[in-house]
Order: sequence, then structure tokens, then C-alpha cells
Amino acid sequence: MTTDARVFIIHENPEWIPPLIAAFDAEGVPYAELRLTEGAIDLDSPPAPGVYWSRMSASAHTRGNEHSKDYTRAVLSWLDGWGATVVNGRPVIEVEVSKVQQHAALRAAGFDVPRTSAAFGLADLSAKVREFPAPFITKHNQGGKGLGVRRFDSHEEFDRVLQAGGIEQSPDGITLVQEFLVSAAPFVTRAEFVGGRFVYAVRVDTSAGSFELCPADACVVDDAGREPAPLFSLREGLEGDPLIADYERFLAGQGIQIAGIEFIETADGRRVTYDINTNTNYNPDVEKASPVSAPRQIARFLGGMLAAAYPAPAAPATEAVSAR
Repeated sequence: MTTDARVFIIHENPEWIPPLIAAFDAEGVPYAELRLTEGAIDLDSPPAPGVYWSRMSASAHTRGNEHSKDYTRAVLSWLDGWGATVVNGRPVIEVEVSKVQQHAALRAAGFDVPRTSAAFGLADLSAKVREFPAPFITKHNQGGKGLGVRRFDSHEEFDRVLQAGGIEQSPDGITLVQEFLVSAAPFVTRAEFVGGRFVYAVRVDTSAGSFELCPADACVVDDAGREPAPLFSLREGLEGDPLIADYERFLAGQGIQIAGIEFIETADGRRVTYDINTNTNYNPDVEKASPVSAPRQIARFLGGMLAAAYPAPAAPATEAVSAR
């Protein structure tokens, strides 16, 4: 491998990086971070040799990095223009930061998706929610970690909150209204994929009613020193499931190589897909229980791409010398 070639991790949140760095170190894959909270690029100069992996987050604005998604768009366009090897490239950032884009792509691919409307601004929201029976939920088009998702049990409750100024808008001004899905059991499932292939599935406990379900260790909040309840566990038995095979085909068609996809199994027998996470994080409890580590799979996948793009030079031929 070319000595200075490496995997470049494009991101904006250092708290989510340590498990990935540990995996790269364990696999012996050289890496560097491109933290897009500031900086500059020379559009007329080629990027450094390597494989570029974008894991920009739709929730960047919640950490004061509201422009990071736009920085990522610029960097990915620059990389594309120079023919760089990019994982989760320029079109994928649009999937990450727009649930409208996710819904449209999933519906077009034939998946069962929640009935959803998109309201631009707040003026039409009160009328729009009345097209949905209660309970219903509202959410941000540009979200992440379940932030901005809120359940309403009546239209009148929504009106009271709206009139009191209690509806926080998405950074892009687009609010989604969505049917409330009743699960057959109090959990949802997150299927993880690396290199477009299924790695494992995570059972996410929803019995507490929270929508903020970030699996990363950095997201866990210790409540007054008490041990937090295990919200995430390994879900077995989905290997070979037709839905998983459909997800793999979908990701290939979208050019998404690393992602988590979430679905719910409803009380009336539906399997509804509702979210795609292209900057997916991994829960430490699940990692301990799984025979396969998702971060290690990422390191192997990207390391393999790096070796293929920048192979080591062949050793010089040895000339045979006859003995004298």
C-alpha cells in the first residue's frame, strides 16, 4: 500500500469516533479525521491519496455545527470532481439530512412506509394534522437521534402547543406529520449494514415511550448515578429474512455502503420502514453480545478498499546467479 494513503473519516462529532478509531487500530488500517466544523479546501488541487468515508450527521446542528452538512456537500463535490474513492458519497448526504428524501426513496422501492405529510413553515400545520387521526406524531425533516419527534393524542392538544410556541421547527423549516404506528411488542429493530451487507440487528426497547434512541455510548445519560436501563440488545434470527435482502438491494441502488435501517412490526401485521441512518453508531452492549463487531467490519471493509486502490509496489525481481 502507498505509505501515505489512508482512510479519511469525514465527521463533526468527536464523541462518536473512539470505537471506530479502536477498530482501525486493531485492524492496522491507517486513518485520519476530517472534522468539518471549520477549515478550507483548494478546489484546484487534488485530495490526498486515500479512501474518504462520509459519516456526517443530520443532528450536527444540535452541537452548534449547523453548517457542517453544507461543508460536507462542498467537500464531497470536490472529491467527486477529482475522482476520489468515496464511501457514502455526495448523493448520500441528501438521504442523511432529509427524511422526505428517505421516505420517497423507500416508497419508490416498494417498502411499507408510514403515511406522512410535509408542511413548509407553521402556517398550515394545524390544518395538516387534522388529516391524520389521533394519536399522530410530528418530527423534523432534518433530525437525528429522534430529536424533534413528538406524539400528540388529540388535535386540540397540538393546537394548544402550537399557539404557545411549543413547536420547535426543523433547521430546514420542514415539519413532518406522520401516522402513529402501534407496535406488536414494545420495540423497534435497527438493521446494520457494512459494505452493503447485513452485519447484525439491534432490538431497541421503546417501552418508556421515548423517541430519542441514539445507540452510541456517548448518548447514554446516567440518571442520578443509577445504572441506565439497557435499551439496546442483539436481535437474532433475521439472517436470511427477505426484508434484509430487500434492504441490501435498496442500499446498493442508493449507493449507500454503511448504514442502519430502522423498522417496526405493528400490531396489525405490517413491517414498516421509517428511518435510514448513514452515520450509524454502535451500542457497546450489542457489540459485546454479537459474534461480529460492526466497527471491525467497517475497518476491514475500508481497509480492503484502501489496499485495492493503493496496492503495494511489486518487489523487484531477483536475478538468478549461478554458483562459481
